[in-house]
Amino acid sequence: MHIRQEIPPCLRRPPVELEVVIPAVNEERRLPRTIESTVDYLRDQTWSSSVVVVDNDSVDCTIDVPERFDSPATPVHVIGCSEHGKGAAVRRGIVTSTARFVGFLDADNATPIETLDKVLPLLRDGYAAVIASRHVEGSRFEAEESTMRQCGGWLFRRLTRLSLPDIADTQCGFKFFDGRLARDVAPTCRVDGFAFDVELLARMVRVGGTVVEVPVAWSDMPGSTFSARRDGIRSMADVLRISLTR
Repeated sequence: MHIRQEIPPCLRRPPVELEVVIPAVNEERRLPRTIESTVDYLRDQTWSSSVVVVDNDSVDCTIDVPERFDSPATPVHVIGCSEHGKGAAVRRGIVTSTARFVGFLDADNATPIETLDKVLPLLRDGYAAVIASRHVEGSRFEAEESTMRQCGGWLFRRLTRLSLPDIADTQCGFKFFDGRLARDVAPTCRVDGFAFDVELLARMVRVGGTVVEVPVAWSDMPGSTFSARRDGIRSMADVLRISLTR
């Protein structure tokens, strides 16, 4: 039986309208550009915001990057995550947040931060999750994936329909949520790997949340930590497990 652990108040960050979580492992090269573009965008908005980088046991200087961009107007926090895996890192960012809306984007900056122009109005309209999608009308690929990744992605999408039949793309790394619901659901999730967002979305849907996809101009960026051989099979197995869990 799962016992939900309360997050100590000292680990929670000050409340804002929107908090952006960036999971990162050994991202000292790609992270500066991503944080800079994110902070530049957020600074121009009328609503309050912050950024939190979740360092997932990096062995480079990832942990030193965020402090370059921290400012009173748009705070940039850095926290650690002792559990390995992108899913574990994103969950850590969500459960320690107090923001009205919280979500994550990938450290590779593959999805333009301006996509939030579409996301925030929908969250304010009451959607539980608003996610970027590469496979809905209006989306486009600025730089194409390799053939192998395209084939693997097609198979993965077929499997995710067992749990989320109405969602075209569960794996674009740009997803934002109603903060309260995300904090309720995230601690019940078990998947630490790359299929974690399938589980998170499926659990939100099961408790009555509505998910909506928005089109995105997406680019396949070099330097991905995802390995089709190492992570692909595990992710597909996780998706099958999620579909059998109620």
